[in-house]
Amino acid sequence: MSLGYFDDQRREYVINTPKTPYPWINYLGNDEFFSLLSNTAGGYSFYKDAKFRRLTRFRYNNVPVDTGGKYFYINDGGCVWSPAWKPARTDLDSYECRHGLGYSTIEGQKQGLSAAVTYFIPMGENAEVQIVRLKNTTDQSKTFKLYSFVEWCLWNAEDDGANFQRNFSTGEVEVEDSVIYHKTEYRERRNHYAFYSVNAPLAGFETDRDTFLDNSNGFDHPDVVYANENQNSIAHGWSPIASHCLEIELAAGEERELVFVLGYQENAEDDKWESKAVINKTGAKEVIARYATPEQAKAALQGVTDYWSDRLDNYVVDSSDERLNRMVNVWNQYQCMVTFNFSRSASFFESGIGRGMGFRDSNQDLIGVIHLEPERARQRILDIAATQFEDGSAYHQYQPLTKRGNAAIGGNFNDDPLWLIQSVTQYTKETGDFSILDVQVPFNNDENNTGTLLAHLKASFNHVINKLGPHGLPLIGRADWNDCLNLNCFSKDPNESFQTTENKGDGKVAESVMIAGMFVYFGQDYAELCKEVGDNAEADRALTEITRMSDAIKQHGWDGEWFLRAYDAAGDKVGSKECDEGQIFIESQGFCVMAGVGLEDGKAEAALNSVEEHLSCDYGVSLLYPAYTEYKINLGEISTYPQGYKENGGIFCHNNPWIMIAETKLGRPQKAWEYYTKIAPAYQDDKIELHKTEPYVYAQMIAGKEAFKPGEAKNSWLTGTAAWNFHTIAEHILGVKPSYKGLLIDPCLPADFSLNAIKRQFRGASYNIEFIRQSPEATKVSKIEVNGQEIAGQVVPAQAQGSDNKVVVTLS
Repeated sequence: MSLGYFDDQRREYVINTPKTPYPWINYLGNDEFFSLLSNTAGGYSFYKDAKFRRLTRFRYNNVPVDTGGKYFYINDGGCVWSPAWKPARTDLDSYECRHGLGYSTIEGQKQGLSAAVTYFIPMGENAEVQIVRLKNTTDQSKTFKLYSFVEWCLWNAEDDGANFQRNFSTGEVEVEDSVIYHKTEYRERRNHYAFYSVNAPLAGFETDRDTFLDNSNGFDHPDVVYANENQNSIAHGWSPIASHCLEIELAAGEERELVFVLGYQENAEDDKWESKAVINKTGAKEVIARYATPEQAKAALQGVTDYWSDRLDNYVVDSSDERLNRMVNVWNQYQCMVTFNFSRSASFFESGIGRGMGFRDSNQDLIGVIHLEPERARQRILDIAATQFEDGSAYHQYQPLTKRGNAAIGGNFNDDPLWLIQSVTQYTKETGDFSILDVQVPFNNDENNTGTLLAHLKASFNHVINKLGPHGLPLIGRADWNDCLNLNCFSKDPNESFQTTENKGDGKVAESVMIAGMFVYFGQDYAELCKEVGDNAEADRALTEITRMSDAIKQHGWDGEWFLRAYDAAGDKVGSKECDEGQIFIESQGFCVMAGVGLEDGKAEAALNSVEEHLSCDYGVSLLYPAYTEYKINLGEISTYPQGYKENGGIFCHNNPWIMIAETKLGRPQKAWEYYTKIAPAYQDDKIELHKTEPYVYAQMIAGKEAFKPGEAKNSWLTGTAAWNFHTIAEHILGVKPSYKGLLIDPCLPADFSLNAIKRQFRGASYNIEFIRQSPEATKVSKIEVNGQEIAGQVVPAQAQGSDNKVVVTLS
């Protein structure tokens, strides 16, 4: 590739040009403090919540894109440049960005000077550490100045970008030694501040943006840097920044390392001040002292690397396909952790001020990380469940800082409750932890009104059967998984939100075949869980309702060659050959077949054949076909996009795995594999410049076959595609699936695919699973040996904690 490549040994993606088609980013942090960082040092940092605790400022939708970040400037004899190319944008002699797991290193060279910056967030620390390595590669000494730069956000990112009449008067800072403190609003209702330090004496500093840049300049031409002379400005209102200036002298061949720390600190209300108007800096100084030397910083960086090595050791595949190994062992699992941390809140497409954590989104994200972080997954399940109501409905979103439901968005997305069943049953199968079911969990975050988590699952199940439409199918509410299919909205006002407006439909007619398929699919898991805990009566009741729903799908949800998508508020079909546009949708084909509906009578096979005929293309499987060419008021937002984009015929990668799983249900491994490789990033080497987004992670959407530019991707990183694809490849194609009794071995492998082994940690024991394929077409498990003893069936019983077990699987 001309733009970059995978360095598998170091588990890095190496970018060799700053001029990528779109900013290619990485995520730093894995606990409470996070940063987004692009390959040109753009991005921002925040504590817990990208809306309410934003440390640094970033400008979305700016020209050029990716404006604002953690920048460095070098003035070397009047030549001003940045190691990340931006923001100075001076041509470099060489450039390289290495995005690793939890860290990134960006290096530039100019005029015989090399400058590399490694950015990372130490484990458990509310601070970003930046190790700056400077090397004189010439045979003569060099003297130059290095300038750092961050622009403080005024904490509430939404207010920061709108309330200028107040914000231009509130900025406050302190400077002490080599540390710049940001204390805007600290005097009033806040008990937190930010700081930016360096472990060297300063030649100067700036804290006022207008002084640093001059009002007529952008970030590419700061007046102070070009003049090479600091004003030592103190911000009073306007826009506070932090910029250190260091004068550096390097002998020929000499190398020097500096450590910068960008951090967040809270003080108790009664311990906020050192003296009048002087903040208590004790906590910040303790953090800074932990990274006072490059050796201390590098030790912390090794801690990040060790964390990822330990986590990724939980699931390792060994196959003849290096792209599959790279995807499954590293980048897909890494993206799963990022989506777990952020849901859909903060990316270069999500501003961090709108969506918070999604009820539906976060439940789905869990299925990709339970094996990596079971304790954190457990807590997340309880947090999500607490935003549910007694009737099983739920807030659609909640804010990560407060963990309370977002009343501005509300609920009535009728698929939401079922996703809780998915995450809890996946968790209990993986961990064997049934105690979570007995935890008393609030309804609507009300500690005076609680029920066991199992009671929450029952409420989720009942929510569907208590809200059925005239065909016995689930009512869709505002929308189901596809938030742009708004069957009760009928909006004519461009200032309304499609998802939160129900201005005409009463919501008692429009039905979702997709939710019906979900109910059958996840309902089976609910019934199985009830049996495991000894509630056979509830299990039998659930199975009766599941059978009734399956019958309703067959009777009212089948269109002759595929499953309908829905019935609208007038009772008319959506996703039918009777429609002029939008005749077939992907979602109901995937979920109904995954649920087993139509397996016995050919409907499932016909539906997937229709998917291949009408929806599949070179770039993946489109959401619907043919795309809508005009606004359909009875359908809502889905018909507002141009043809082939987003929900209107785009390849919504999130739902492609449902078709892959469905193909494994039919025992068609070649089709499942074909669909997998069409969207898996590691298989897109020849499409990267067309895709534009990062070549190491999944995007939410790829433009479909009816688009103006098919194959162009958008909305990378934060998508349920990550968890669903890992779940699909790990459990349904490679076929090592957690169950209540142990590991179910049931692969669905394409011909001539060489799967050598899978290393899997499960409930505290290690399983080294070797596969012996008796012929290229062999796919059925004929024998399993555990530690030299053949077992009956395909479930490897859970072994003793701490044990190391050899499993040999023969396929014939």
